Amino acid sequence: MQQTPAYDQYNETLLDLIPENLRAITEIGCMRGTLAEAYRAKNPDCHWVGIDIDPDNIRLARSHCQAVYCRDIEQISETELIRWSRTDAWVFGDTLEHLQDPWKVLARIRQHMPDTGYVIASIPNAQHWSFQARLNIGLFRYENDGLFDRTHLRFFTRTTLFELFESTGFRIEQAVSRVFNFPGAETYIPHIRAMAAASQYDPNLAEADAIPYQYVVRAVPAASSQLA
Repeated sequence: MQQTPAYDQYNETLLDLIPENLRAITEIGCMRGTLAEAYRAKNPDCHWVGIDIDPDNIRLARSHCQAVYCRDIEQISETELIRWSRTDAWVFGDTLEHLQDPWKVLARIRQHMPDTGYVIASIPNAQHWSFQARLNIGLFRYENDGLFDRTHLRFFTRTTLFELFESTGFRIEQAVSRVFNFPGAETYIPHIRAMAAASQYDPNLAEADAIPYQYVVRAVPAASSQLA
């Protein structure tokens, strides 16, 4: 797994979706522990485990996490996974898109997590109007961050994000769209609507799905899961 360079900000929407009374949280891609610091300011009794592939991040995250591990979540043993699964929530802040097989990771977590557990994740929207605009003219050029981050291995839309969780034994109970007012949307949205109509698809839904830059979701174990 690769990731973008570390930063000291945290996703406020992601923080808001984490229940405030949890006793233990495991965060994949904890970076410098900034989210842990913000959450524990509200709930100092929470035991926060931070996992990251960058040893420099781990060194800095120690100040805010009660335990830290330098690991690749896709390479961990079953023993470690079971130990970390004794947690109230798994947090993936802009992490799932960096994995080779996020389906397998979520399915493994689902096998061991309690029925009362949560997965809280943020993930970029590959259906954003700016992504569609650049793809339409062939400018799929990787960058250092953003939607075209060169370390992204997987791309999801609202539809396929829900499918990701449903196919791995989860049900999304809350989803929030993060919208940023980048200039240019008014130029491209009419054409996105027209393309949807040409595909015999609902133009209103195509427009709605092209506006969010990122989705933040909270998922719970499905009542009866048929893992893909």
